[in-house]
Amino acid sequence: MIRTTALAVLLAASFPAFTAEQAKAKVDLAKAKEIAEGVCVACHAADGNSPTSANPIIAGQIPEYLYKQLSNFKAVDGKPAVRNNAIMGGMVAALSDEDMKSLSVYFSQQKMKPSVAKEEKLLAEGKTLWRKGDFDKGVPACAGCHGPAGAGLPVQYPRLAGQYAEYTASQLKTFRSHERANDSEKVMRQIAGKLSDQQINAVAEYAAGLR
Repeated sequence: MIRTTALAVLLAASFPAFTAEQAKAKVDLAKAKEIAEGVCVACHAADGNSPTSANPIIAGQIPEYLYKQLSNFKAVDGKPAVRNNAIMGGMVAALSDEDMKSLSVYFSQQKMKPSVAKEEKLLAEGKTLWRKGDFDKGVPACAGCHGPAGAGLPVQYPRLAGQYAEYTASQLKTFRSHERANDSEKVMRQIAGKLSDQQINAVAEYAAGLR
């Protein structure tokens, strides 16, 4: 079993703070707004509140997490992207490091319009997984890293509260299948690999209703 404290240590490097060089880069929110309104708007809306559950709500997300994802989508020096996604790969191809950092800060400052839980029959199971985990399967409580209210932890862990349940479930399943593999030390792949479809749907539904 991965204990919560050990999990926190393992995941600490998953969503690192900007490096010293990146931190010095100028954050151009005006340019970020132009990119958001001209490029990101098609899938995420200009303010990061995606109109469809196929794409994540990124308004109000932790900036370091957003920056990491944008960076992972981008192929660098002829090497394949860490996170393989044809659409996002195309979107970030022309973005500079400064652009990605600026977009991350821009979207983090937008007000989130949270999704809601819809499947009430799943909430009790989701609540248990979120707060206690599944001892028998060696699954730690989600709250250990993402917080009791799902707000995440700046720099280290992303906000999940109010995210579309469908999107959260889809990402857990891609971690489980190893289709998504940009988690540090394979922690999310290990956790998701122990969850059934029902457990994934339950915890995703519960997270959608958190505030």
